[in-house]
Amino acid sequence: MEKIDFEEVFPKLIKMEIFSGFKSDSPTDKQILKKVYEHFSLKEFKSGETIIKEGDYGELFYLLLSGKVQVFKKTLSGDQIAIANLDASQYFFFGENALIGKDTRSATVKALTDCKTCTLSGKKFQELSEHEPTFGYRVLLRLSRRLCQTIRKADTDMATLYEALFSEIENYN
Repeated sequence: MEKIDFEEVFPKLIKMEIFSGFKSDSPTDKQILKKVYEHFSLKEFKSGETIIKEGDYGELFYLLLSGKVQVFKKTLSGDQIAIANLDASQYFFFGENALIGKDTRSATVKALTDCKTCTLSGKKFQELSEHEPTFGYRVLLRLSRRLCQTIRKADTDMATLYEALFSEIENYN
């Protein structure tokens, strides 16, 4: 697959949450992201194709450049439930845990339409971060903030479920 021109991708990159610390009018930021983009690989997926599978080991981070995907999670009983439909116009990325370390995938992502993605391995991210510390710092800061939001939401969801369960038990007695 032929690589997409950086000038075409740059406006999308800076709109993605993970790169939102970079400014479009900063020549330094643009140069950093251009160096990073040169290390991305492009991957295409056909409609219906699984991009990542929950539980599998994954070493790639994905930026969705075009197309639509559906995200699935397994229930405790092993059923798969759709939790989100996302498209490239939302400047979506996934597999970000691969940037931090070796981990298993926490969800399944399937292509709803033909999709184009940019990928970056965790190893390459670490190398780039060593050569461009500003890049590594800004991306890890965004990932940390996202992780904090996820933890807060999980805490709220757990408290809500606990309260609902406790209420059901009280009403049962």
